[in-house]
Amino acid sequence: MLLLPDDYLTAPIDDGAGGPAWWFVFSGDRLLVDCRDGAVKLPFGTRAPCVLDAPLHLGRRAGVACYAAALPNDAPLADGLRLESLRRLWGQLDAGLIGIAGQALQVLTWDREHHFCGACGTPTQPVAHERARRCPACGVTAYPRISPAMMVRVTRGDEILLARAARFAPGFFSVLAGFVDPGESLEQCLRREVHEEVGLEVKNLRYFDSQSWPFPHSLMLAFSAEWAAGEITIDGVEIVEAGWFRREAMPDMPSSMSIARRLIDDWLRAG
Repeated sequence: MLLLPDDYLTAPIDDGAGGPAWWFVFSGDRLLVDCRDGAVKLPFGTRAPCVLDAPLHLGRRAGVACYAAALPNDAPLADGLRLESLRRLWGQLDAGLIGIAGQALQVLTWDREHHFCGACGTPTQPVAHERARRCPACGVTAYPRISPAMMVRVTRGDEILLARAARFAPGFFSVLAGFVDPGESLEQCLRREVHEEVGLEVKNLRYFDSQSWPFPHSLMLAFSAEWAAGEITIDGVEIVEAGWFRREAMPDMPSSMSIARRLIDDWLRAG
């Protein structure tokens, strides 16, 4: 799964870092990797792996600078360099570097989408010593934003509630999830989403863990809860199947890169 690395980044606006650096170069949501010696590695060195326009300094990982950059459309790639989906790189790159790659992708997406002021349309300018872009005409300042989303594991005795969203493959189930609406607390969001998606009431909400999910800029906040009342009722549009599952009869589930799977595995181990 995509992690905020334990060796978290420091000095995020220190543009004069110098020395060898990790290079997080993206084309869309695909990351540039070095495969020249048969292993998949992140580009590392004192020079960028290709011609780049204005790399963004993310900070330092264990004292080593980390840069994010968008690959120009016409930039040639040296032999042995290729672009890979960030999801496919899970398990091939160090987990800490994967976590920073997720941060890099979110920062690059924000920077690209805020080159013009949302209030008056004037081209914005980067703010020194701060991750922000400011409009020189009207003064509106844009900061990177995240979209908080709750995820909840609902249990009833020795059963777990799992659902299949319309976008899932047949036979694939996961825990419930949904974005927080303006004005809601996380607990209100959780209760609303469970009621809207499967018609149930829940109790004994407990925070579990969180996970950055850069597709494109979510923060997943995971909870556990217990069934309180109601029978499963789905709308057939967003959720097309839902049911109670026992440990000995589990369906296809999310991959280990997601916090949804951690929620499920935590419950499986408890049995």
